[in-house]
Amino acid sequence: MRHTLTKPPSTLVEADSGPPFNVLIAYEDFETGKHAKRTYDYLAENLGRECQLTNQMWKFDAFSIPKLREIAVRDATQADIIIISSHGDTLPEYVDKWINSWLMQGSEALALVALFDRPESQFGVTSLKNYLADIARRAGMEFFAQPDEWPERERDEAPSFLVQRGSAANDIVLSTLRGVNPRNEPIPRWGINE
Repeated sequence: MRHTLTKPPSTLVEADSGPPFNVLIAYEDFETGKHAKRTYDYLAENLGRECQLTNQMWKFDAFSIPKLREIAVRDATQADIIIISSHGDTLPEYVDKWINSWLMQGSEALALVALFDRPESQFGVTSLKNYLADIARRAGMEFFAQPDEWPERERDEAPSFLVQRGSAANDIVLSTLRGVNPRNEPIPRWGINE
């Protein structure tokens, strides 16, 4: 009798680290990308023990290339959270195409998060926020927005979309996400008796 012991794929994290949780980040430029990454890091810090967080980051400009946009659409349809980080101006046409493509294909995302670098009172932010809220509604997702000025905020401060309705909102959002097994996929295990 021949026995072989194989090593699990390197993408697997320890079996007790929880279900996979995919976050897609679409950002306008370097600054908005940093802001979105800080938000992702905050989620990872607070959910990391209960989920295997992964992320894909896409700069808006990549959506202007049809082949890359196709890949990003596939990523969005498989994401659990989609974060769109921008200055709050009207989105370029190729970003609208990307959004409409994953909307038509049916994203399984639980939430759409919009991050802006200026207050909602400034021109453009309100209309973009309303547009993204409508996208979330049509896709059956929760919608969160952060319209405050984030560059001046403290580095370790919680993202305001988690605390915008008071300190209890942080616990509500995080506890909602903690209770989700987005894919209900079994976690592969390996060993002698399995």
